[in-house]
Amino acid sequence: MKVLDLENSKELLKNNIELDILEPECPAPVDPLKAAVIGCGFVGSASAFALMQSGLFSELVLIDSDRARAEGEALDISHGVPLSRPVKIYAGDYSDIGGASVIILAAGANQKPGETRLDLVHKNVKIFKSIIPKINDCGFGGTLLVVANPVDVLTYAAAKLSNLPENRVIGSGTVLDTARLRQRLGELLGVDSRSVHAFIIGEHGDSEIAAWHSANVAGIPLNTFCEMRGDYGHEEEMLRIAEDVKNMAYEIISKKKATYYGIAMAVKRICEAIVRDEKSILPVSSIMRGEYGIEGAALGIPAIVGKDGIEGKVPISVSESECAKLLKSADTVKSVIKKAEI
Repeated sequence: MKVLDLENSKELLKNNIELDILEPECPAPVDPLKAAVIGCGFVGSASAFALMQSGLFSELVLIDSDRARAEGEALDISHGVPLSRPVKIYAGDYSDIGGASVIILAAGANQKPGETRLDLVHKNVKIFKSIIPKINDCGFGGTLLVVANPVDVLTYAAAKLSNLPENRVIGSGTVLDTARLRQRLGELLGVDSRSVHAFIIGEHGDSEIAAWHSANVAGIPLNTFCEMRGDYGHEEEMLRIAEDVKNMAYEIISKKKATYYGIAMAVKRICEAIVRDEKSILPVSSIMRGEYGIEGAALGIPAIVGKDGIEGKVPISVSESECAKLLKSADTVKSVIKKAEI
């Protein structure tokens, strides 16, 4: 199999890490123990619940266009605090978010049965154009985490509309898709899914790619490990798993009308990497600046995530066919960005 030449990947990684981390002008003092969730629908409220249990924050403010909804969610979630860890949870407005270290932007219309994530773009870009200026006015100086769909298009929109440097505007990207892939591979191989190292890259949606070329289990190439476990027909099984992962959201939506628990855990994981400055490598969404020859789109690509948001992208090895699919995925996202007139 011909493989994309990544001999200079170490230098690319070094250059990414050494990027100057820009700061917004005169930001409000950042409290690392404070976060805000904007949008208290299924995803926003489930994320707030996961964050309450995480112990990452001591203050969590919920904001929604329906103030009563935010108040109800805050009350409901706060009743679990005595059974978890101390955290102040309350409904607020945009004046309450200036000092937050992370804002989780989950506001937007829900994906309906039969509707793709990209079908949501016009409605949700309009919502972002009303929300982001309010965040700017608060002097927010933390990291903006976009969760609403289509997440790659909205991450691009948020980066363009925000006063924040690009490294502090990130999307949940393919973190959840990657978790789904690892979970399925763990089941197939009979191993702990946390020992599976494989990524879904590209769009969080129909053009996403399973990066099989770099996939491994505890450092052992995936193909070799499959054969070690007696699975010699794994190529067909891997293709089926990748297709199932891509369509998983549609299946869940058809059965229960919405997905929210999985993405809530992805939000918690990303927040952990930011607040604890873990330098974790997660496939979050960010604007591409020449990686794999891609410009002008935000995509889910493995990146180092820490207190400054994205501290550098990680150029994992992909096959020639995977690279071609990634370029096609980027074109898909770019075409939607153009139509959305961001």
